[in-house]
Amino acid sequence: MKTISQSLIFASICFSLLFCAGFFGKSWASAFPQHQETRQIEDAKISQVPQDILSKESNYAPEPSSLILFGSGILSMLIGFFRRTYNAGKRLMDIVTSVIALIILSPLCLLVAALIKLTSKGPIFYTQIRAGKDWQNFKIYKFRTMKVDAEKTTGPVWAKLKDDRITPIGRFLRKSRIDEIPQFVNVIKGDMSVIGPRPERPVFVNELKVHISDYPKRLSVKPGITGLAQVYHRYDKTITDVRKKVKYDLLYIKKMCFLTDLGIILRTFRVVLTGFGAQ
Repeated sequence: MKTISQSLIFASICFSLLFCAGFFGKSWASAFPQHQETRQIEDAKISQVPQDILSKESNYAPEPSSLILFGSGILSMLIGFFRRTYNAGKRLMDIVTSVIALIILSPLCLLVAALIKLTSKGPIFYTQIRAGKDWQNFKIYKFRTMKVDAEKTTGPVWAKLKDDRITPIGRFLRKSRIDEIPQFVNVIKGDMSVIGPRPERPVFVNELKVHISDYPKRLSVKPGITGLAQVYHRYDKTITDVRKKVKYDLLYIKKMCFLTDLGIILRTFRVVLTGFGAQ
């Protein structure tokens, strides 16, 4: 009896295990396809996300403000590069031009020196203190066109039309700008450039900067033998003339480049031949 009872118990346990296995097997079998379908849908959604993002990025256009900022940065870099290149090239051209000019014009300089000595008493050359770049004063060289001690009784004054202090040969030298030839020495020394705002006497600079706020800006570059104001504007007679000259000088500082310099040089020949603006 004991053996039969044990057999019945073992058979009941086995039957229960088989029933449970069959039930849960059917449950997993019915549930598995739905689970697979859910995973496939989720995978499909996930796979679509990068494609949507990529499609949006491919159609994305930069904003105008970003383009403007990027363009201004590139432009600033280019301007800085060309300005450095221009400054180095300008200095080289100043030296070469000055040396060639002094060699070619040396016979004329000898003739002018002889005429000065024959027509008036005093030295051939005239030196004067002028304000240069960054307020650095320097001694400028010119052929003497006025009588000795011309400002002894008057003090520093501007030249005027038919100034009786000017010598007979000096009037021609000033009108033809030949009196400026010795300033090529100043260019070689580095005090001046061939092209730039004309240097003024410190006493006049201190007076004019009170009346013209932008006047000191002229001293941000080297002064020149000729300049934009000299080829487009007449000689200074009044404070209004000085204001116009300052506008030309600041325009040159803003637009200075090799092409601008070339245009000024060509116009300088016209000024020399016609005596435009001479005093």
